[in-house]
Amino acid sequence: MTKPIVNFLDPLSIPEENLKYSIVCSKYQNKWVFVRHKLRNTWEMPAGHIEENESALQAARRELYEETGAKEFSLKLIADYSCDWQGEINCGRIFFANITHLGELPESEIAEICFFNNLPEELTYPVIQNVIFEKVNMVSST
Repeated sequence: MTKPIVNFLDPLSIPEENLKYSIVCSKYQNKWVFVRHKLRNTWEMPAGHIEENESALQAARRELYEETGAKEFSLKLIADYSCDWQGEINCGRIFFANITHLGELPESEIAEICFFNNLPEELTYPVIQNVIFEKVNMVSST
Protein backbone atom coordinates (compact mmCIF):
# COMPACT_ATOMS: atom_id res chain seq x y z
CA MET A 1 0.00 0.00 0.00
CA THR A 2 1.42 3.40 -0.97
CA LYS A 3 1.85 6.14 1.58
CA PRO A 4 -0.02 9.38 1.03
CA ILE A 5 2.08 12.32 -0.13
CA VAL A 6 1.12 15.60 1.51
CA ASN A 7 2.31 18.85 -0.04
CA PHE A 8 1.92 22.13 1.82
CA LEU A 9 1.21 25.26 -0.16
CA ASP A 10 0.94 28.91 0.77
CA PRO A 11 -2.38 29.88 2.40
CA LEU A 12 -5.08 30.75 -0.13
CA SER A 13 -3.02 29.40 -3.04
CA ILE A 14 -5.63 26.80 -4.05
CA PRO A 15 -8.87 28.22 -5.48
CA GLU A 16 -11.77 27.79 -3.07
CA GLU A 17 -13.74 25.67 -5.57
CA ASN A 18 -10.90 23.10 -5.66
CA LEU A 19 -10.88 22.53 -1.90
CA LYS A 20 -12.55 19.43 -0.47
CA TYR A 21 -11.63 19.47 3.25
CA SER A 22 -11.06 21.82 6.16
CA ILE A 23 -8.83 20.59 8.98
CA VAL A 24 -8.75 22.39 12.32
CA CYS A 25 -5.79 21.51 14.54
CA SER A 26 -6.90 22.88 17.91
CA LYS A 27 -5.84 23.69 21.43
CA TYR A 28 -7.92 24.16 24.56
CA GLN A 29 -6.27 25.27 27.81
CA ASN A 30 -2.87 24.66 26.19
CA LYS A 31 -3.67 21.03 25.29
CA TRP A 32 -4.19 19.60 21.81
CA VAL A 33 -7.77 18.63 21.01
CA PHE A 34 -8.50 15.34 19.26
CA VAL A 35 -11.80 13.62 18.60
CA ARG A 36 -12.88 9.99 18.30
CA HIS A 37 -15.46 9.00 15.72
CA LYS A 38 -18.18 6.63 16.99
CA LEU A 39 -17.09 3.95 14.51
CA ARG A 40 -13.39 4.08 15.38
CA ASN A 41 -11.04 3.60 18.34
CA THR A 42 -8.50 6.11 17.06
CA TRP A 43 -8.01 9.87 17.35
CA GLU A 44 -8.25 12.54 14.70
CA MET A 45 -8.23 16.30 14.34
CA PRO A 46 -11.57 18.04 13.91
CA ALA A 47 -12.09 18.14 10.14
CA GLY A 48 -14.56 17.48 7.41
CA HIS A 49 -15.88 18.04 3.92
CA ILE A 50 -16.56 21.53 2.69
CA GLU A 51 -20.24 21.57 1.77
CA GLU A 52 -21.73 23.11 -1.36
CA ASN A 53 -21.89 26.92 -1.15
CA GLU A 54 -19.66 26.86 1.95
CA SER A 55 -16.18 28.39 2.19
CA ALA A 56 -13.26 26.56 3.76
CA LEU A 57 -13.41 29.00 6.69
CA GLN A 58 -17.14 28.41 7.20
CA ALA A 59 -16.53 24.64 7.08
CA ALA A 60 -13.72 24.95 9.64
CA ARG A 61 -15.99 26.86 12.04
CA ARG A 62 -18.85 24.41 11.54
CA GLU A 63 -16.72 21.29 11.91
CA LEU A 64 -14.96 22.62 15.00
CA TYR A 65 -18.31 23.26 16.69
CA GLU A 66 -19.94 20.00 15.52
CA GLU A 67 -17.00 17.83 16.54
CA THR A 68 -15.90 19.51 19.78
CA GLY A 69 -18.71 21.76 21.02
CA ALA A 70 -16.37 24.78 20.73
CA LYS A 71 -18.43 27.94 21.22
CA GLU A 72 -15.68 30.57 21.43
CA PHE A 73 -12.42 30.30 19.52
CA SER A 74 -10.00 32.12 17.29
CA LEU A 75 -8.98 30.66 13.95
CA LYS A 76 -5.67 31.16 12.17
CA LEU A 77 -5.12 30.06 8.58
CA ILE A 78 -2.01 27.87 8.42
CA ALA A 79 -1.71 26.49 4.89
CA ASP A 80 -3.38 24.93 1.91
CA TYR A 81 -2.43 21.35 1.11
CA SER A 82 -2.77 18.65 -1.48
CA CYS A 83 -2.74 14.96 -0.62
CA ASP A 84 -1.93 12.36 -3.25
CA TRP A 85 -3.05 8.93 -2.10
CA GLN A 86 -3.31 5.97 -4.44
CA GLY A 87 -3.46 8.29 -7.45
CA GLU A 88 -6.30 10.44 -6.07
CA ILE A 89 -5.40 14.04 -5.25
CA ASN A 90 -7.55 15.96 -2.76
CA CYS A 91 -6.96 19.49 -1.57
CA GLY A 92 -7.87 21.28 1.60
CA ARG A 93 -7.14 24.13 3.94
CA ILE A 94 -5.56 23.81 7.39
CA PHE A 95 -6.45 26.06 10.31
CA PHE A 96 -5.28 26.39 13.90
CA ALA A 97 -7.92 27.11 16.54
CA ASN A 98 -7.38 28.36 20.05
CA ILE A 99 -10.59 27.35 21.84
CA THR A 100 -11.55 29.54 24.81
CA HIS A 101 -14.98 28.07 25.61
CA LEU A 102 -16.28 24.55 25.07
CA GLY A 103 -19.97 23.75 25.31
CA GLU A 104 -21.60 20.34 25.27
CA LEU A 105 -20.60 18.00 22.47
CA PRO A 106 -23.41 18.20 19.88
CA GLU A 107 -25.14 15.02 18.73
CA SER A 108 -22.99 13.86 15.80
CA GLU A 109 -20.67 11.12 14.60
CA ILE A 110 -18.17 12.06 17.34
CA ALA A 111 -18.16 9.84 20.44
CA GLU A 112 -15.76 11.91 22.54
CA ILE A 113 -13.09 14.56 22.62
CA CYS A 114 -9.83 14.28 24.50
CA PHE A 115 -6.95 16.60 25.35
CA PHE A 116 -3.30 15.70 24.83
CA ASN A 117 0.06 17.29 25.57
CA ASN A 118 1.42 15.88 22.30
CA LEU A 119 0.22 14.00 19.25
CA PRO A 120 -1.60 10.82 20.37
CA GLU A 121 -0.18 7.49 19.24
CA GLU A 122 -3.44 5.91 18.05
CA LEU A 123 -4.30 8.11 15.06
CA THR A 124 -6.97 7.43 12.43
CA TYR A 125 -4.79 8.80 9.61
CA PRO A 126 -1.26 8.61 11.06
CA VAL A 127 0.81 9.55 8.02
CA ILE A 128 -1.31 12.56 7.13
CA GLN A 129 -2.02 13.74 10.69
CA ASN A 130 1.65 13.51 11.69
CA VAL A 131 2.82 15.94 9.02
CA ILE A 132 -0.15 18.29 9.51
CA PHE A 133 0.46 18.34 13.27
CA GLU A 134 4.15 19.14 12.73
CA LYS A 135 3.31 21.97 10.33
CA VAL A 136 0.66 23.49 12.61
CA ASN A 137 2.82 23.10 15.71
CA MET A 138 5.72 24.83 13.96
CA VAL A 139 3.60 27.73 12.65
CA SER A 140 1.35 28.20 15.71
CA SER A 141 4.28 28.36 18.12
CA THR A 142 5.94 31.25 16.24
